[in-house]
Amino acid sequence: MGEFDLIDKYFKRPVTRNALGIGDDCALLAPAAGMQLAVSSDMLVEGRHFLSTVEPSRLGHKALAVNLSDLAACGARPLAFTLALSMPQADEAWLEPFSRGLLALADEYACELVGGDTTRGPLTICITVFGEVPTGQALLRSGARAGDDIYASGTLGEARLALEAFRGSVSLPVEAFQRARARMEEPAPRVALGEALRGVATAAIDVSDGLLGDLGHILRGSGVGARIDTATAAGLMDPVCAAALDEDRRLEYALAGGDDYELLFTAPASSRGAVQEAARQAGTPVTRIGSIEAAAGLRLVDAAGQPLQRRYGSFDHFA
Repeated sequence: MGEFDLIDKYFKRPVTRNALGIGDDCALLAPAAGMQLAVSSDMLVEGRHFLSTVEPSRLGHKALAVNLSDLAACGARPLAFTLALSMPQADEAWLEPFSRGLLALADEYACELVGGDTTRGPLTICITVFGEVPTGQALLRSGARAGDDIYASGTLGEARLALEAFRGSVSLPVEAFQRARARMEEPAPRVALGEALRGVATAAIDVSDGLLGDLGHILRGSGVGARIDTATAAGLMDPVCAAALDEDRRLEYALAGGDDYELLFTAPASSRGAVQEAARQAGTPVTRIGSIEAAAGLRLVDAAGQPLQRRYGSFDHFA
């Protein structure tokens, strides 16, 4: 199977947002009046971002999901994406489920595939996603202010738990492993929540490298510090998964595990009702886990309000 046959069979689809359709050198996108384009790229490399044992349909889902998560953190509505795919060979038994998982998620969010590239090489997936957000309403990392509440959506730590199970460092009951593996391989981008938080949240980011590490980007961008209730944050892990771990590992995986693709955001204390209404509209639970403080630095406290001395890192590709 040649490169263009591959594209025609697995990835060519009718488009409405690209004025040219797939086939020209560039896609032409035009945001609606009063909108700004939001653009993000993520790369997934076999052995670095995913295991060789992952089902291709789940990998297709995740490849797009992690990009949609970036749009969610900006409060943007998905429009379109491009796919650059490097693979050792044109394996139709792999391409069919991969494209099915990828395009099923694309259809769920009305996000059109409008172009890209394919080549022979190590299995690597690079997606660039385009969204739109009303001018001046994008959620940024730089808007947090002293007194704001800090929230996290959904659950935290299961993806790290699945990774440790694959590594053999933890042993899990079947149900806990299945739940953790699904969270690692098929994350749910919080697009509806991001859109609902426009005009409510003061800053936002998606949790890809670990809650504390990603919170650090907000703190630096906003020039503030924070206090985190670690017991509340650790309590966000799926209870079936949490039951398989001791307290220290629950805390580590929730605070520094990464690959969660939940939203971490700040909002004024006066907006607590609006935050909960946004969560209700989006069908995504959110939990208040701390507060923004004027003094620089990150302060971790336990359930009794006492400081924790332990330090937690975050994922770094070059560390």
